[in-house]
Amino acid sequence: MATYQNQAGLSYPLTKMNFLVTVDNVDGIAAFNEVSGVEASVDVIEFRQGNSHSLSPVKLPGLVKHGNVTLKMGYTSDNAFKTWIQECVSEVRGEMPRSNVSIELIDINGGAPQSAVTSISGTTVWVLTNAWVAKYNAPDLNSTANEVAIESVELAYEELIIPN
Repeated sequence: MATYQNQAGLSYPLTKMNFLVTVDNVDGIAAFNEVSGVEASVDVIEFRQGNSHSLSPVKLPGLVKHGNVTLKMGYTSDNAFKTWIQECVSEVRGEMPRSNVSIELIDINGGAPQSAVTSISGTTVWVLTNAWVAKYNAPDLNSTANEVAIESVELAYEELIIPN
């Protein structure tokens, strides 16, 4: 994989404008214009024994928590991704349809072919495991606006796999 470098020999950072989101068990690729909220945090547990010589507590790692991820997309009427949304937010459903979601940051300078989406190289991938749609927002409608109708989906997930 070719890496572009500046005159000082440092590699250029990845741009955030080229990314791809795929959902396991959903045919096709959903096209989004924004992904936000990929995060993980560890609760801090403070503990101090009564006979400790120090007056400050010891800090221990607690539960790992993940925020919800928001995906924004231009409204389209033909999308397999919307079927998954409907299955998750439907009032009548069986078991929650969970899927793994991959968010790929594409290195356009890394030699990735621009035409073949299936053979992308030079990517960084975050994986959200056991994700499901926790919230859906339909696009705002305004007859005087001159803009694309944007709908958003908020995903809850159990584990975040962070790339190296």
